Amino acid sequence: MKSSQITRRELLMQATTGLVGWALLHSPLLAHAFPSRAGEVLVPFLDQPPKPSSSQANLLDWSHLDSWMTPNDKFFRVSHYNMPEVSAADWKLEVVGMVKQPLTLTLNDIKGQQKQNVISTLECSGNHGFPTFTGAIGTAKWSGTPLAPILEEAGILEGGIEVVFFGSDEGDEEVREIKMRQNFARSLSITDAMRPDNLLCYEMNDAPLPKGNGFPVRLIVPGWYGIANVKWLKRIEVRDTRYMGRFMARDYVTIREEKRDGKSVWMETSVGRTQIKSLVAKVTHVGEKYRIYGAAWGRPIKSVEVRIDNGPWLKATFTLTQEAEHAWKIWHYDWDKPSAVEHTVVSRAIDAQGNVQPTMDDPAIAGKHTYWESNGQVVRRIQIN
Repeated sequence: MKSSQITRRELLMQATTGLVGWALLHSPLLAHAFPSRAGEVLVPFLDQPPKPSSSQANLLDWSHLDSWMTPNDKFFRVSHYNMPEVSAADWKLEVVGMVKQPLTLTLNDIKGQQKQNVISTLECSGNHGFPTFTGAIGTAKWSGTPLAPILEEAGILEGGIEVVFFGSDEGDEEVREIKMRQNFARSLSITDAMRPDNLLCYEMNDAPLPKGNGFPVRLIVPGWYGIANVKWLKRIEVRDTRYMGRFMARDYVTIREEKRDGKSVWMETSVGRTQIKSLVAKVTHVGEKYRIYGAAWGRPIKSVEVRIDNGPWLKATFTLTQEAEHAWKIWHYDWDKPSAVEHTVVSRAIDAQGNVQPTMDDPAIAGKHTYWESNGQVVRRIQIN
C-alpha cells in the first residue's frame, strides 16, 4: 500500500498550486473523511423528502452524508437531452468563431497542456427547488487544463463578447414553429470565460470522467451552478452577439417579482453564479449528547449559525480542516441534553462579505416564481425521545 505520509517538501510544492488544503487529501484514508463519534445513532427527521424519481440519479442522501469528497459512483447526474456515446480516440474539440486562429484539439492535445486541479462543489440550480429534488450536489477534485490559455492561443478578435460552449448531447427544439436539432449549449462573457480556475476537465477524483459526468471532457466553472458546467464538450465558439439558446434564455431562467414604489416589476435572469447556502444535514446522538451536522457552500463561507426552536442564533463549528475556495464547508453544533419533544432546527451561512443566507420569506426568495436558485433557509423537524 502506498504510504499516506506527506513530506514537508510535498506540502510546499502543493501550496504553490494555490490548492490550499489539498495536500491533506492525498491520503486515501483522508480523501473521504467525515467526522463521527464512536457509537453515534442517527435521529431521523420528521420531514424526510419523498424518494426521488428514477430519472434523478445519485441524489445525495443528506442523512447519510459521510464524506467531504463525493465518490464518482455516488456523484449526482443530470442530463437534458440524450446521453451521448463519445469515443476518446475520435473526440475532438473545435475552438472557432471570432478567433484569429481556429483550433481543433484531440484528447491527447488537451492532456499535453498544463494540468491544473480545483476542488469544487457542484450543485444543480434546481436543488431544493421542489420537494423531491434535495440532493443534487457533490464535491470533487476536478483536473484538466485551464481554459484561458486555449482561448489566448486561438486569439479572440476585437468585437467578440461571448464564448459559447456546446456539448455533444442534442435534442429537438421548436421556437415560433421553427423546428431544429440543437446541441446543449451555455455561454459566458469573455471576462468570465477567462477566469484562471476554469478548466477543460478530463479527470474527476483522479480518474477519467465518468460517462454520466461528461466523458471525455467537460467544462468546469467553479462558483457557478451545474448548468454552466457543460458536459461532453465538443465546440467552443466566440461570438459578437449574445447567445440566446434554450438553456440561456428560455429555460433555467429565474423569474422574480420585485416591489418598487408599491408596484410589481418582473425580472427574468439567466441562472449563473451559485448563491450562498447551508443545510442541516443530519442529527446524531451518543447518549444524551446530540450533535447537529451540516454543510455550507455557494460563496466563500465565513461562518454558519444554527437556530433551535426559534431561539437565538448559535455559532456552529467548522468540523474539517480542509480548505478550498469553491468547496462546501462541513460544520457541526453540539446540543447537549435537548428536551424530549419535537424541535425545529435551521442553519444560515454568512459569506466573507457579510451576506447572510436569506429566510424563505425574504423578498429575494418569496418573490421568486421559479424553483431555480433556491437558497433560502431550510427548517427541519426532529423528535427527541
